[in-house]
Amino acid sequence: MALTFDPMSQLDRFAAAVLDSVRAPRFMPVDLFRDGDRYVLNADLPGIDPGSIDIDVDGTQLTIRAQRTADGRDDVRWLARERGAGSFLRQFTLGDGVDVDGISAAYANGVLSVIIPVAERAKPRKIAVETDESAAPQAIDA
Repeated sequence: MALTFDPMSQLDRFAAAVLDSVRAPRFMPVDLFRDGDRYVLNADLPGIDPGSIDIDVDGTQLTIRAQRTADGRDDVRWLARERGAGSFLRQFTLGDGVDVDGISAAYANGVLSVIIPVAERAKPRKIAVETDESAAPQAIDA
């Protein structure tokens, strides 16, 4: 005989409904890596309206905000509703070695990609060593 009522799943749904009413910003998972002369930040934001994405740079603070609206269908009987609506927020502190004027972003397939170029002054470079020819060893005539 199959059990059709799972009390723990009902408790999970109740807790999710109560916690969802708090309306705290949701977590936004990201991957961040350096690729040559740029940093790439990929943030998972499935189901987000691209028009709701807001990226700000204030000094050394990069802030990403986005909004997912709820499916307002009241004419159906929901069996599971785990994709919560609400706001997403993530903040990052940028170091001195990035070019904040060159930051760009694109949103495709539920992933926000933010490209953060490395500043010229922070790129690796070779330092030329100068020599003083007058200090070079001299041959002595005897």
